[in-house]
Amino acid sequence: MSTSTPAGFHGWQRRTVLFLAGQTVSLFGSSLVQYAIIWHITLSTSSGVMMTIATLCGFLPQIAISLFAGVWADRYNRRFLIMGADAGIALATLVLALLFLSGYREIWLLFLILGLRSIGSGIQTPAVTAFIPQIVPPDRLMRVNGVNGSVQSLVMLLAPAASAPLLKYASLESIFFIDVITAAAAIVILLCLKVPPHHRALQKIRGGYFTDLKNGITYAARHRFIRALMAVYAVLMFLVTPAAMLTPLMITRTFGDEVWFLTFNEIAFGAGAMAGGVLIAWKGGFRNRMYTIALAGVCFGVATLFMGLSPLFAVYLAADFAAGICLPFFNSPATVLLQEKVEGDMQGRIFSLLQIISSAAVPLGMALFGPLADAVPVQWLLIGTGALIGLLSLTITRNRVLREGGLPSEAPPVQEAVMAKAPSPAAADEPADQ
Repeated sequence: MSTSTPAGFHGWQRRTVLFLAGQTVSLFGSSLVQYAIIWHITLSTSSGVMMTIATLCGFLPQIAISLFAGVWADRYNRRFLIMGADAGIALATLVLALLFLSGYREIWLLFLILGLRSIGSGIQTPAVTAFIPQIVPPDRLMRVNGVNGSVQSLVMLLAPAASAPLLKYASLESIFFIDVITAAAAIVILLCLKVPPHHRALQKIRGGYFTDLKNGITYAARHRFIRALMAVYAVLMFLVTPAAMLTPLMITRTFGDEVWFLTFNEIAFGAGAMAGGVLIAWKGGFRNRMYTIALAGVCFGVATLFMGLSPLFAVYLAADFAAGICLPFFNSPATVLLQEKVEGDMQGRIFSLLQIISSAAVPLGMALFGPLADAVPVQWLLIGTGALIGLLSLTITRNRVLREGGLPSEAPPVQEAVMAKAPSPAAADEPADQ
């Protein structure tokens, strides 16, 4: 039986609600800290170089740990991995809070905590994404991923609204303590969640760690659709960097350096993403999910272009809201396609590879766009990358591999066999022909 299909659907709703509730609580605390740190660095330095350093600290450790995290997610109990990552992040945040209380408030400490949190996220993200098909029926994956996206967007909406007054009226370390408490609550919820380990975690694994890693890379490289989807994802993530990372810098330089400007920026995008998540959960998009991804990319590119052209903050917020709506129509179909087409015992490695690509694309983008942001207006970068995103997205449906791979699978991929050696080219390409 496929491990992406629960042994029975009885109680899957309760398990899903509990799991998403725990992750939402954890995400809320993490978002408070993330906004507080980034805004503190932005408002205190107003430097593109410092933003680049912060971005590198937030993504490079995630890239490094993801090489291990995917194999761990396929070898071990994913629920325990998620709890361990939450506990590690909470411990690191607690130590930082105590250092700040002791008077050590150097900016390099913030860079350090961004790096440590990045390691925890690198372990947690592929485990969470691969865990969802263990508790959710295949025909409910799009709806659950859409709802999960809406909940995460709601956190994106509430966290900046809560973070702004906290950052203004409370100390930075008090926000760190909130993150510790929410992480502890998420761990308790996961302890109450009883889900059997996936198939491979119950087996005695033959072969070493690097054999598993090689098998995952070989699987992705030989699977035509996964290879093409990851290539598109990498380029789009690189081009999205200015809109994702440099808009706070643009706002402080163009509209004002008040924290409320940054708050409204995050609220507008979060509200749009929440609305988009509700829509994708309700409608599901086109039957061919690559068409949904292509349309979302075109609309996001147009919205990004208008963010750069906006002369007024209100107009900018409207474009930011529109960009937020597009996000779930890209993320949810891409996630569901991989959850459907990748064997359950391989999903941890595939999602970790996707995380490596996305994590590497952002610092590479910041290495280019960060210094450029100190030489040219950020608006120019938004206009240029927005146009490129739209043009690239238009070409997606012209690619036969992507177009055919975007159709839903008739049946979940077979997952009983544990890969003891690298798959043959025929076996690796087989899922793409479903």
